[in-house]
Amino acid sequence: MQPRLKQQIDFLMEIDKLKHVYRQNLVANGSRRENDVEHSWHLGVMAVILQEYAAEPVDMAKVMKMVLLHDLVEIDAGDTFAYDPEAGLDKEERETAAADRLYGMLPSDQGQELRTLWDEFEARETPEAKFAACLDRLQPLLNNYHTAGGTWQTHGVSSGQVRKRMEPVGEGAPCLGDLAERLIQEAIAQGILQE
Repeated sequence: MQPRLKQQIDFLMEIDKLKHVYRQNLVANGSRRENDVEHSWHLGVMAVILQEYAAEPVDMAKVMKMVLLHDLVEIDAGDTFAYDPEAGLDKEERETAAADRLYGMLPSDQGQELRTLWDEFEARETPEAKFAACLDRLQPLLNNYHTAGGTWQTHGVSSGQVRKRMEPVGEGAPCLGDLAERLIQEAIAQGILQE
């Protein structure tokens, strides 16, 4: 096998580990926790369906790469629960080290491209990164809403915490930000999210 192809295959087999990284969120029917691959797939489909709501025109190929690849670092860093401030203290360091290792496995041109996209996603400054981050925040909100509070109930998450977490949704797609706020209000009214 030629060296370039071997690096690519080794990387592809390494990222299979993402199927075993479980998130706090439940799948929409509430039967179990979702894994990172399911989350990333869901974001990809959301990007296709909800593209028209992006705040600015976006390069969809770039958005798709971001949503499919942004959580690969969790193979090494693990999933950091969004509402656990203690777990987030060293998140950046853990994820940066993971990005160095994982994207470093690829041929340099591909590794650099994917690492640059990951950095762009994390910075949330370009239209594509803002839209990708919007979807990344909206998907867990939808799952929590449709599982009668799921993770919110389990961890005693408040509406203030959820609103803070949803700020990037409105930045990436104002219409979806309005939807997020409406769902938060409905969740409070239903008693599945504490005020």
